[in-house]
Amino acid sequence: MFCKTYLFTVVLALFASASPLAEQRGEPIRIPLKKRSSLTNEDGTFNADKAILHNVKTQNKFRQNLINLERNKGREAFNEGAEIRPLALIPDRIRKRQKEALTDQQDDLEWTGRITIGSNNQAFVIDFDTGSSDLWVPNASHCTGCAQKHTYSSTSSSTSQAQNGTFSIQYGDGSTVSGPIFKDTVTVAGVKSTGQTFAAVTKMSSLFNDDALDGILGLAFQDISNLNAPPFYQNTFAESAVPENVFAFKLAESGSELFLGGTNSDLYSGDIEYHSVTSGGFWQATGGKAIVEGKTAVSGFQTIIDSGTTIMYGPSSAVETFYASVPGSKLFDSDNGFYSYPCASPPAVGFSWGGKTWTISADNFNLGQTESGSMASQCVGALAGQDIGLGDNVWLLGDSFMKNVYTAFNFDTKSVGFATLA
Repeated sequence: MFCKTYLFTVVLALFASASPLAEQRGEPIRIPLKKRSSLTNEDGTFNADKAILHNVKTQNKFRQNLINLERNKGREAFNEGAEIRPLALIPDRIRKRQKEALTDQQDDLEWTGRITIGSNNQAFVIDFDTGSSDLWVPNASHCTGCAQKHTYSSTSSSTSQAQNGTFSIQYGDGSTVSGPIFKDTVTVAGVKSTGQTFAAVTKMSSLFNDDALDGILGLAFQDISNLNAPPFYQNTFAESAVPENVFAFKLAESGSELFLGGTNSDLYSGDIEYHSVTSGGFWQATGGKAIVEGKTAVSGFQTIIDSGTTIMYGPSSAVETFYASVPGSKLFDSDNGFYSYPCASPPAVGFSWGGKTWTISADNFNLGQTESGSMASQCVGALAGQDIGLGDNVWLLGDSFMKNVYTAFNFDTKSVGFATLA
């Protein structure tokens, strides 16, 4: 990712109450997370350059996912209308300023935590990402662009096993993340995956230069894996390291956590409303509706739930229809699909999959004012119109949505669920 994150100390604790099943399979694990905000500058204005970089990163992440899906499952696994788009590039005017700090570069856009790899517990700070399926970290051996990163030394771990092939992802600045593939023991808060396939990259994109994270741990399905190997969480369940084939997120300004091996009932009230996900490697629920002011603005679309993305995205025409239901809305940036609305009267927005309407708070829908000053009248909405290539009827909901709900991901039932935050 493109921005600098704070390196947070992640306090790892075992969940206190273990059931008999948990004793047989290992206990669920609670991983507290911390996150500062978003794409908003300190003066309350929208950071357009940073948002455009985020757009480029998101488009290229899912471009690579589709490349992986085609290789692993064939094009017949694509959503209707999905296509592998050309690489999205960073605009020249922003590329020239990349060496300069952006206004709020200190704020993070990732949900980071610590993991260890190898027999000697080599430590890394990674981003937990439900929109990808691979684990990669920097390599200690001749790594270009890995300065000040924690690096993996295969020779220092007695459990390391070199694998055939290479890992490679291309980024919008013309650079790549690439390197050899290994198997080794990967541990997250005491939850171990032995023989976990991952990449130790020898080349990192310049987009990571000012980013405190070392790598990414994907939590989606194997179908979109660049490595075409079982991702971390599937391995942990297969090895009885967690009691349930479920993990869950609470993402908020405080009290955030990733819960491995079930759900943490202390963090939500009522039942979890689950919805089946389609095949294709993503946490993609069908039958979505976008609600504005209590009325359905757009319906019948599919939604990918992605903790590795901040903004929400929909096809350009559908998002145009959405904002037509928002009083006073305007097209703010036609190239990048951003719209604005009157700051003084934020819209009541939510999503539904046939059950409850899950509302998005005014704060979470607001990416910042279009201009500085107390007289600024328009704010930029967290839903952008971008044809990422995922399909004619597919939306992408990032943490602008997830911060409003408790979100559970169930591999056994292939479903994603939402509950009211406690």
